[in-house]
Amino acid sequence: MKTIISTLLIVMLVGLAGIAQQQSAGSPQSSLETAPQIPYRIVGTMSQLMVDIIYPTSDDIFYIVTRPPSNEAQWTAIQRSALTLAESANLLMMPGRARDQDKWMTDARLLLDAGNLAFKAAKAKDFDALVALNEQLVAACTTCHQDYRPNYRRRR
Repeated sequence: MKTIISTLLIVMLVGLAGIAQQQSAGSPQSSLETAPQIPYRIVGTMSQLMVDIIYPTSDDIFYIVTRPPSNEAQWTAIQRSALTLAESANLLMMPGRARDQDKWMTDARLLLDAGNLAFKAAKAKDFDALVALNEQLVAACTTCHQDYRPNYRRRR
């Protein structure tokens, strides 16, 4: 009797698993397609994003040699700046901000990569790595400015 009940339970479980598999196979949508769309709203202008977020956070990385962090609070501030800088690249790539899907996205990814590496270095309190990232960060900024603000910082 126990064998019959065990066999019936196994058959029912296998059957239920098969039904569940068929139902999931029948809906080919990926998790991205089924994820709820979260509405967002652009609040600041591109200029405000640059002046109020990107410039100050990049300056914290650019000028780390002249203002090296010497305590936990200062390292935390550098981490915050590096994270904000990396995430600001994502803001640049948002629909409504991205100028195009080619150079703009490539340039924004340069900033994302530099900011991400700066964030990792700041979390590790790796001063030398942050100093070494200056060139990569300068390249990210100047590449984008050459592509989209060709007269930026030129004397008139």
